[in-house]
Amino acid sequence: MDGSSDPMFADTTTAAPKFARVESIDLVRGLVMVLMVLDHVRDYFGHAPTRPEDLAVTTPALFFTRWITHFCAPTFMFLAGVSAALAAKRRTRNEMARHLLIRGFWLILLEQTWGNVTMFFTYPHLVLGMVLWAIGWSMIGLAGLIYLPRAAIATIGLLLIFGHNAFDAVQFQTPWLNIVWTFLHGRGFVMLGPVPVLVGYAFIPWVGVMACGYALGPVFLESRATRVKILLGLGLSAILAFVVLRGFNIYGDPVPWKTQQNQTFTLMSILNCLKYPPSLLYLLMTLGPMLVVLALFDRGIGRVGHVLHVFGRVPLFFYLMQWPVAHGLAVVWASMRGYPIGWLFQFPPFQAPDDYGHNLGVVYCFWVITVALLYYPCIWWYGVRGRFARAR
Repeated sequence: MDGSSDPMFADTTTAAPKFARVESIDLVRGLVMVLMVLDHVRDYFGHAPTRPEDLAVTTPALFFTRWITHFCAPTFMFLAGVSAALAAKRRTRNEMARHLLIRGFWLILLEQTWGNVTMFFTYPHLVLGMVLWAIGWSMIGLAGLIYLPRAAIATIGLLLIFGHNAFDAVQFQTPWLNIVWTFLHGRGFVMLGPVPVLVGYAFIPWVGVMACGYALGPVFLESRATRVKILLGLGLSAILAFVVLRGFNIYGDPVPWKTQQNQTFTLMSILNCLKYPPSLLYLLMTLGPMLVVLALFDRGIGRVGHVLHVFGRVPLFFYLMQWPVAHGLAVVWASMRGYPIGWLFQFPPFQAPDDYGHNLGVVYCFWVITVALLYYPCIWWYGVRGRFARAR
């Protein structure tokens, strides 16, 4: 089967047409990149003695500081699928599959090298299965899915998203099957012979999220009015599905919500959905608003939009650089304040001394500083990448 039988792929008998870049994709991607930095800066500077999601001891400010960053990973994964679909207009099906395979393995390698070292400031102690790992393996999975009709890709993606929680209780007696299942639909440490692997992001349902983004990709080639209408409809439908399913409290997340001591904490309980692996309700709660924001950002958002646009055009560079910048600032700050810094150079880096830790005000200040320090390097890299592309 070649690419000419599917309108998603370029006709190799004629020159591939050029499409105007949809700026709302870059704006939303830039927004969640900035939010992502907040979560990582909080890890290095906050070190609160409690988990933000633990309603027994957390505060609303800490909870929502963590909760707002939940939008990052689903948006990365979904928009990676959208971008792949738009890139498919310039490639044959086989070319696109090869591109996804190479890109996927490259991202996995970057996670184990640059990501592993800059996150912990030490040599890699284990295989790291985090964001780039998940995007990489999902791209590898998508490389096979693109040979199916777009409707079939959407169906598979939706089945993985809506159906995977039915298998939450699955366990295997055979150790190697449990290892495989952890990679597919779990989290935690597993041993592959002598090699420890930290599985934070499982294959399912993340590959389903990317598949749905890929299936929706052609919508971004429609007129602005059409795509805004479709994105708003899908986003509001996902939000409504979250409200209904969470209200019934039966399916969609392993931990049902409970009435708390006041309305704020009850709302926090409702929003406290599982990220590892992402539950159906977690994905509806994050992807729904993301689709709405995509529609609202379709006309740009002025000067702030320009900054987000810069970050959104170079997402991988931004992601790779925010680790050493945030981590390096933590080392400098701890040294200036007289704190021991050895814990910032070992795995894991989040076991700070008991007397270390700053309030959210300090965390937010260093968040702004980190984002500001990344702005001009991202402009520089955007220019370098553009000159390289024109020279090819």
